[in-house]
Amino acid sequence: MIRFRTPRARRLTTVSIAAAGLLLASVATAPPGNAGVATGSAPSGTVDTTNTIPGVDEIVSSPNLRQVANLPKQAPLDATNSDLAFQGRYAFAGNYNGFVIYDISRPTAPTVVSQVYCPGSQNDISVHGDLLFLSTDSPRSDDSCNSTGTSATVKESWEGIKVFDISDKANPRYVKAVETACGSHTHTLVPARTRGTVYLYVSSYSPRAEFPDCQPPHDSISIVKVPLNKPTDAAVVATPNLFPDDGGYEGRPGASATSGCHDITAYPEKNLAAGACMGDGILMDISNREAPRVIHQVRDTVNFAFWHSATFNNTGTKVVFTDELGGGGAATCNEAIGPNRGADAVYDITGRGGARTMVFRSYYKIPRNNADTENCVAHNGSLIPVLGRDIMVQAWYQGGISVWDFTDSANPKEIAFWERGPLSADRLTGGGSWSAYYYNGYIYSNDMQKGFDVLKLTDWRTWTANLVRYGELNVQTQPSYLSW
Repeated sequence: MIRFRTPRARRLTTVSIAAAGLLLASVATAPPGNAGVATGSAPSGTVDTTNTIPGVDEIVSSPNLRQVANLPKQAPLDATNSDLAFQGRYAFAGNYNGFVIYDISRPTAPTVVSQVYCPGSQNDISVHGDLLFLSTDSPRSDDSCNSTGTSATVKESWEGIKVFDISDKANPRYVKAVETACGSHTHTLVPARTRGTVYLYVSSYSPRAEFPDCQPPHDSISIVKVPLNKPTDAAVVATPNLFPDDGGYEGRPGASATSGCHDITAYPEKNLAAGACMGDGILMDISNREAPRVIHQVRDTVNFAFWHSATFNNTGTKVVFTDELGGGGAATCNEAIGPNRGADAVYDITGRGGARTMVFRSYYKIPRNNADTENCVAHNGSLIPVLGRDIMVQAWYQGGISVWDFTDSANPKEIAFWERGPLSADRLTGGGSWSAYYYNGYIYSNDMQKGFDVLKLTDWRTWTANLVRYGELNVQTQPSYLSW
């Protein structure tokens, strides 16, 4: 979600599986809902979208995607839900008031292991081993979990990264805070090329002259180095300028100028990262983890309003960028906005080494109109580890969850969907799925208002994903599939 900064105010993978003679690289993972079937599959393999807009809280879906569980939010973690991370039999869910650890050993009956109250939007989240990382992107009175909201004009206000020890999942322990310029809207966990260290690429934006800790220009990211055997030594080690020549896109009416990045996705095995940076999409060489280098930059001055996030395909030859038109709080999945705004953009990556470039191929947007009372736009999703195809699952806020195939970059097609009807029949009310990710046979969604959802996808096109078992998954740190 776009955050507009005012004076007041995201991953590592491990792999192991052998099945049917294939060695596949991998990463480690309420009562059933009334997932009524509303549509069928068209002969072409795309989803028939003749369904009407569902009623308030009514659930509709394609036959191949059904809800199997839901856990509502619980106080004091009853603020807005945000991102997700996974490790073994646990899911870790961010919330503007802290984070929740779920036991998902039985996906159809998840349970709460612990809740940690530690306010600080957005609480973007990642995990590695015994450590959990949270992003704080609102000015706080101090770096503690007892802090209060304050003003970004106050030099003593704090924003940045918080580090927790989660060796005991029932009793996480706060161990370190690292302040970063302009806070931490999101962060991306990037493993070092040698064992013992991870890096966090911290994305933030919206500087203002009156903010002492967020001064313009802000064309950089913060890189936090975390020694795994001594996380209390975590510190900012670099703040590389990603737009040294032109400062990034200057903006236009209805589209953001570049003043930092919103999110970065890393593909460590290929030493690549893709940055969604407000007005620009960038491809980076991260061979030197402390000095990422931009090798190509793209802009869409016709349809994109806010470059929000990125996802590589399995082979690292494509990247999908999302456009969060309206900041996640507007009704943009309607006839008036159309199919090319608030959508995904699929780019092929051509060339080799430092000469790689991104070439636009197509847009993808859910092929259903939503009500004008529903906030809906492209948001967080993950690749489904399917052999030989490029398929991802994605959250669209109140547009629900879409599974789509972009194997043919120029002709992406939806193959499954699931959604709830609007929260209100007469006024725009923010909600819906913030993040929808595939993990060890199920799709997990953190709904901003309705809580933690679990869905099961049953489709012949994705059966090979069932061979993959992750040990740990932070979606913005994409796993590698070395044998593919």
